[in-house]
Amino acid sequence: MRAKDIRAKAGEEPITMLTAYDAPTARLIDEVGVDVALVGDSVGNTRLGYESTLPVTVDEIASRTAAVARATEDALVVADMPFLSFGASDDDAIERCGRMLKEANADAVKLECGPHTVELTRRLTDVGIPVQAHLGLTPQRENETGLYRQGTDADSAKDILRLAREHETAGAFSLVLEHVPANLAGAITDALTIPTIGIGAGAECDGQVLVVDEVIGLSEGTAPFSKRFGDVRGEMKEAIAAYADAVEAGTFPGEEHSHHEDGLDDVY
Repeated sequence: MRAKDIRAKAGEEPITMLTAYDAPTARLIDEVGVDVALVGDSVGNTRLGYESTLPVTVDEIASRTAAVARATEDALVVADMPFLSFGASDDDAIERCGRMLKEANADAVKLECGPHTVELTRRLTDVGIPVQAHLGLTPQRENETGLYRQGTDADSAKDILRLAREHETAGAFSLVLEHVPANLAGAITDALTIPTIGIGAGAECDGQVLVVDEVIGLSEGTAPFSKRFGDVRGEMKEAIAAYADAVEAGTFPGEEHSHHEDGLDDVY
């Protein structure tokens, strides 16, 4: 899968996208045919123990992206550029984004966007780095906006639509719309030729993305716009408890889990 293949799906067939932070999860995502594996900066909350995405570093994303890329054959691997990896110097940002493709084998990068990322998107695509734009709720700006639904009034909705068009013109191959009204997401989808991928943005987008921990039931809770499709957390807790009980009861390891070598009796 390449960025151009995702772009071609606009209005044609639904796009599936999930976060992935490690090789085993990425391999499963790839095997079931999910289109896009996003190495999200949500790794900060889900796997690294941070309270937000803000502490996540470029090195952490690069390491996780490389693991995901090694485990996938068909899914498009997108590296989510973390807080302050772009926005100050476009030259530095281009080098960091380029690193995700050159060193971590990503297929594209994702930017949490605003007016400041339009020209960066243009420059990245000019040098061959595919860009997935992200508008609406952008968690990296949580200290400014809070983690609330965006585009809820006419002025802010117009701003999101304008920025969506500008990033499309700048060369973005797709657009993530997070936590915006469904009717706004539908209007933006109709206005663009690139596909929109929604998360808490209703069913009129060209595709959907969720955090994999919420989908499989590994997280303790889910966002109001998400859905749990499994109970991995419950299965893990049950298995871990069973292991601890077996060790404490002396039933593990059993004879079948041990190996005895002849001729070692004299060692003791």
